[in-house]
Amino acid sequence: MTLTQLRYIVALAREGHFGHAAERCFVSQPTLSVAVRKLEDQLGVALFERHSGRVVPTDVGRRIVSQAEKVIAEANRVTELARAGQDQLSGELRIGAIFTVAPYVLPHLIPRLHRAAPQMPLVIEENYTRVLAEKLRQGDLDVILISPPFSEPGINLWPVYEESFSILLPSGHRLQDQAEIPSRELAAENMLLLGDGHCFRDQVLSACPECMGNDDHKRPARTTEGSSLETIRHMVASGLGVTVVPRTSMGRWSGINEHGDLLLEKPFAGKPPRRQVALAWRQTFPRPEALAAVRDALLGSELEGVTFLPDTGPQDSESGKAVAQ
Repeated sequence: MTLTQLRYIVALAREGHFGHAAERCFVSQPTLSVAVRKLEDQLGVALFERHSGRVVPTDVGRRIVSQAEKVIAEANRVTELARAGQDQLSGELRIGAIFTVAPYVLPHLIPRLHRAAPQMPLVIEENYTRVLAEKLRQGDLDVILISPPFSEPGINLWPVYEESFSILLPSGHRLQDQAEIPSRELAAENMLLLGDGHCFRDQVLSACPECMGNDDHKRPARTTEGSSLETIRHMVASGLGVTVVPRTSMGRWSGINEHGDLLLEKPFAGKPPRRQVALAWRQTFPRPEALAAVRDALLGSELEGVTFLPDTGPQDSESGKAVAQ
């Protein structure tokens, strides 16, 4: 049994397809298939059920894959410990960020981080919170930028900043002359929202409960979904409806808005809804200096419309208790 074989069965369990798993492992499909079959022969059990076009782990296969993930994580930790013993700011850092953070924060973060740690290139992934959390647990990512609430065993959380939400209207909209807009006004509008799976969608709906429909799925009565805030921005400019965006996204659009005067930003009336953005990482990750460098780069960036939070230190994401740095 080898680590390579274990990586193959983990990839196959995740992908559910020999070809896709082979691509993920950068090998040919026959190479992966032979290695998996050889491991099954060595163990004397079938790890996967082969169906037409898909592969499903058997009961014992699921347990073995789970154990293989732990073995791989510990093997990766050996490399991480060795690297940490040399220079914590040397070597790649695998960082993930949710879709509504990455495009607006990373352009500010990367130049500052590169100046502070030029020998630490970033491997970057944008994804949903649940996907980033899984990859963090499995060791595929080192640190992620997410928006709480976030609770995962063995994961630390370090809040960095808060930002308010703004309302985005098309020019000529009935509300364009109002200095501030009550959230109840949005109930009568066609709301343009991100699709299911985006935590920002849930935060927007929480900020505007009047927009919720009456069905069992708690969906707004009038919505159009977009795949990204950028796509939604274009739809608002076309007059399709209105949306709610985080303030950091407005910084990117300012001065480079190809729609000219077709978009209007309006604040919420009263106390605006807000979200927090935090760093999260495995408690066993052995490069605290790299994490501190990322946080320092964020604090030194020129993010529009954010309030940087006092440094109360990392906390256990499950218990909320402070942990040693």
